[in-house]
Amino acid sequence: MIEIDNQTTLTLNTSLLQTILASLTQRDVELLIVNNSTITQINKEHRGIDKATDVLSFPYDMPVGMLGSIVISEEFLKKGADQFGHSVDDELALLFIHGVLHILGYDHEVDNGEMRQKEKELIEEFGLPKSLIVRTQG
Repeated sequence: MIEIDNQTTLTLNTSLLQTILASLTQRDVELLIVNNSTITQINKEHRGIDKATDVLSFPYDMPVGMLGSIVISEEFLKKGADQFGHSVDDELALLFIHGVLHILGYDHEVDNGEMRQKEKELIEEFGLPKSLIVRTQG
């Protein structure tokens, strides 16, 4: 299950997100949709980076219960959808996949392509447009 805290005026269809999550884990996640100001503050506080970003992931170090939190920027959702010519819901699904994979321990910055491959598999399985990693690396 996804606990959603939508702090924006966006109306989002989250049924696909529930399906994606269930295909990866039985554990719950928290999803926050926020503005750039809020994600900048969170990014600065937790990563020491004073700028907005598209998605942040925070795994919880507990063997049971909630798996973690994903924070997504409203502005990046709209920008990505517009830039790549797909819906905000598709962009949300792409960012959500990216965030969940990070929570599950994948890390494209240090792995040997495992996260990229898993993301590509999920994109194909759910009929989504190219993702963050896939569209930036080929």
